Amino acid sequence: MNASSNKKKISTVLILAAILVMPGFLYYLLQDQGKNRYKPLPIFGPKVVASTFHSVRGKQIPDTIYHLVDDFSLTNQVGNNITFTNWKGKVVVVNLFYSQVNSDGSKLAMKAMHEFNELYQKNQMVHLASLSVDDKDSAKALADFAKIWSAEPKKWDILSGDTNTINKLVKTSLLLDAVNQSTSKERKFIYSNKIVLLDTKHRIRGFYEASNKEALSKLDDEIKVLIAEELRNIKDGR
Repeated sequence: MNASSNKKKISTVLILAAILVMPGFLYYLLQDQGKNRYKPLPIFGPKVVASTFHSVRGKQIPDTIYHLVDDFSLTNQVGNNITFTNWKGKVVVVNLFYSQVNSDGSKLAMKAMHEFNELYQKNQMVHLASLSVDDKDSAKALADFAKIWSAEPKKWDILSGDTNTINKLVKTSLLLDAVNQSTSKERKFIYSNKIVLLDTKHRIRGFYEASNKEALSKLDDEIKVLIAEELRNIKDGR
């Protein structure tokens, strides 16, 4: 065997070793041993400095009250009432839609949600939710829409509710926009095409443009980071 063949063999072995080691290395970085080696995800929305404090290395730090997504009561594609209680302990990925939408942008958002549904199908810490901005979406409309996208409620809720509940959840809690431009002949809504990432405490940890591949790749990465963060919090009793 010549020197060139030996070099190729050694290079192949090193590449395979790196592939095998890398996932474990990344996981290590996100665990307790490396908890100071990565930047935690931001928390979005208005925040208030509290009158209470916590200690960090002997120094008193004021607590912060973060924006939370308020609880709600909506109906999913199989007629079940859904509140945050149904998603306890889960990282939730949320987008907006309505059943009569035909725009390419909105289809991209649902396609992205479908891909995340497939990707995290076996991960019990991740749940998906698509919220209709149209209070006229009936139970049948939700069921038919869910069937198109293979959305099973155990992993992906397709939700609707009354106008006040939807508007409050979309605009005040999720900090998104939705405008009803319907006429007597057509149901039409203009709304944000961003996907929202929520942690188990109902805090917003990211916004991602559904039509941007880099943003969706970032969302995938940050879902994993958030899962690691949640697991570490459980371990530390926080």
